[in-house]
This record gives sequence, structure tokens and C-alpha cells, in this order.
Amino acid sequence: MVASTTVVIGSAQGLHARPASLLTQSVAKSGAKVLLRAGDGAEANASSLLSVLTLGAKQGDSVEVLVDGEDEDILLDQLCELLARDHDA
Repeated sequence: MVASTTVVIGSAQGLHARPASLLTQSVAKSGAKVLLRAGDGAEANASSLLSVLTLGAKQGDSVEVLVDGEDEDILLDQLCELLARDHDA
């Protein structure tokens, strides 16, 4: 079963290298399959830094997070909190 929700990007500079790196590291540690889907339909494999950066998500953009794996609800909450936080403050 896949857990999913939508989160608003919180970093003032958007989903740039630092938050994207934190995201991909969290996904790698979890072993889960995680997909990010932007409002325009673009998708990114959340375990790939390049894929996440290519998404081009800016502050205020809504991104759907889909998690498939063990403890997916817990991981989903953690990833959403990470994406909603302003890493530029």
C-alpha cells in the first residue's frame, strides 16, 4: 500500500541542494520507494538528488509525496516535515 499526502515547500530558495540532499539521504536510509509529484505533473525519484533538483520546486509550491515501504506513514510524516521547513532561515 502506498501512503501519500501533499506538502508545501517551505525553504525560501525552494527545493535546492541542501534540503534535497537531506531528503535523498532520509529516503536512502529508509529503503522505501519515494516519489515526488509536482503540481504540473512532473515526477522525481526521491532517492536521486539530480531527479529531485530537476523537479525545480520553489517555495510555496505544492508537492505530492508518495511512499511505498516499511513504516511508510512514519517516513511520510518525516519527509513532509523536512520539505515544509525553511532551511534558509
